Amino acid sequence: MSNIHLAKTAGFCFGVNRAIELVNSLLDEGKRVCTLGPIIHNAQVVGQLADRGVVTADTPDDVPLDAVLVIRSHGVPLSVYQRLSAKNIEVQDATCPFVAKIHSIVTNAAEKGDIILIAGDSEHPEVLGIKGHCNGIAYTFRDDTHLIELLCEHPELKEKSVSVVAQTTFNTEIWKKCLNIFNKDCTNATLFDTICNATQSRQREAAELSEKCDLMVVIGGVNSSNTAKLFHICSEKCKSVLIQTADELPEDDVRAATNIGVTAGASTPADIIKEVLFKMSEIQNNESFADMLEESFKNSNMQGKVVTGTVISVDPTGAYVDVGRKQTGIVELKELTDDPNATTADLVKVGDELELIILKVNDQDGYIYLSKKILESRRTMDKMLAASPKITTRRRRRDDDDADTAAEAEAPETTEEVVEEKEPVVFEGTVTQVIKGGVLVACDGVTVFIPASQCMLQPKQPLDSLLKQKVKFVIIEVIKGGRGRVIGSIRKLAEKEFWDNIEPGQIFTGVVKSLTSYGAFVNLGPVDGMVHKSELSWDKVKDPKDVLSIGDVVEVRVKDVKKDKKTISLGYRKAEENPWEILKNNYPIGTVIQAKVVGTPKFGAFVNILPGLDGLIHISQLSLDRVENPTDVVKVGDVVTAAITNIDFENKHVSLSIKEVLKAQAQAADEANEETEEAPAEDAE
Repeated sequence: MSNIHLAKTAGFCFGVNRAIELVNSLLDEGKRVCTLGPIIHNAQVVGQLADRGVVTADTPDDVPLDAVLVIRSHGVPLSVYQRLSAKNIEVQDATCPFVAKIHSIVTNAAEKGDIILIAGDSEHPEVLGIKGHCNGIAYTFRDDTHLIELLCEHPELKEKSVSVVAQTTFNTEIWKKCLNIFNKDCTNATLFDTICNATQSRQREAAELSEKCDLMVVIGGVNSSNTAKLFHICSEKCKSVLIQTADELPEDDVRAATNIGVTAGASTPADIIKEVLFKMSEIQNNESFADMLEESFKNSNMQGKVVTGTVISVDPTGAYVDVGRKQTGIVELKELTDDPNATTADLVKVGDELELIILKVNDQDGYIYLSKKILESRRTMDKMLAASPKITTRRRRRDDDDADTAAEAEAPETTEEVVEEKEPVVFEGTVTQVIKGGVLVACDGVTVFIPASQCMLQPKQPLDSLLKQKVKFVIIEVIKGGRGRVIGSIRKLAEKEFWDNIEPGQIFTGVVKSLTSYGAFVNLGPVDGMVHKSELSWDKVKDPKDVLSIGDVVEVRVKDVKKDKKTISLGYRKAEENPWEILKNNYPIGTVIQAKVVGTPKFGAFVNILPGLDGLIHISQLSLDRVENPTDVVKVGDVVTAAITNIDFENKHVSLSIKEVLKAQAQAADEANEETEEAPAEDAE
């Protein structure tokens, strides 16, 4: 008698199950359904759907106009969407979210000009779909050997900017080999690990199981890519067989084996797996195994175990789920959410798959009691612990239960562990309560305290404005022991994002926070920047208070950023008010202007041409006569008429002349006199 071991992740994956449920729900609504290609690589399931009236079309042109077209989890090229839109066909898109993410990656990368490399079977529908979203050059490679050949054929790939993705069901071991090649040979490669997590788990379990068994039974469609990879992985470890149904089981091999492992591809439904296991038990007359399967297709559940259940009905008190046992699972509304305003219908619907933790099994009433909230809370808490740069442990105090939330967060600790600095992990939650000193945020079952100083509010903005708002934050401390506490910060996340994205030239609207003798500090939200007084105006500024006041809302431009020192230099004066630009556009050489004298050094007189721009009238240009001292002709405050004679934009010098104006005036007077003298002679003639 053999020991039979079933892999935990055998059977439908999320994407496939989602596609099948979508087709069945449309059929239940009485709609005519068509799929573009077989909905999954399983002849039995496709046959069952065909019996219900589902039509399989090879191309968009084959789709009946009165049918709803379901795009399968493999996805399709962009051109297919365009053709379907042109034909006005109703489309329900069941593309796996993991595949859709790859489409987005290659689309964005191709738009930037990257060459796209795709690891996978070039003829597989998923790979064809991915390639169809690349608006540019794209190549596929099936393994590390093929990749080396590709790089030899196209040596430019080693230097050019390339983006690399993998088919979601690509072999994880081969992918690791390919990554080593890219890291070694391609200096400008951006690598995206797009292999589905479920695929990785499935392949890892298959490899581990095949090492312990002398026979592996792989169940799945002959055209299924992920099933073929499972079979390849298992075949390297022990004798393996690939079957589609229980009728294909090799009975002699089953009888001869001592330890049999069973796994299944992502397109294999649970009832086929169960039939195979029953058939194996019949071959070996293994009644105890058959009895166990009758009760449950998986191992026995017990308190604290995590299970996956399918919602079979919903009512106001909670949801009923099938977790693969004879007992019905119950998830009460309070175990689904902390939101007092939410109803069961808001949270789940029939057919949803939920990951749950077993609270208790009651064989007397025939129910298993489960919780989604507690499982999420535990997982979220684990993530927060892993993400926290500071973990504090303290002994429980007698007054812990009566301590104010904010006060407790700041209470003295007994022991402290400081973890090395980590890349911040972003969490999101809803502000549920405003308390003394901060706010409380509900995040997947965990309550996070965010002190007021970490809320990053604008000046004088009340904490109440955050109530019931969704906020993103990072963890800055986790206090363990006593009642415990998780402390977060909106400000630190905003600061990080700000410093990651700040660049010279960016424009911000900020609030003047303070004024000094040398400039103004402007609050840009998460951080402050400084406007030096020379940047407040194109004119000379003696005191920043002459230009700005505290509380003013101003538009500023980033001039310089020193991220290592966390300093930002800002400019406030407007480029369009630059006097040198105004001079260039409106004051060509020869222009005569009225200008105020602002200085009289020994060598001439300085006059103000425009706010922030002075020019020099050399002593030799002050008068038609020789001038010994500029003050003999002009004094500070006088307004003089002068002509612009030269502009040196590079060195910022402007020369003017009163003398040239006087010459022009004298010449004009002489010409007028000549005309007057000639006029009588002309009249006499």
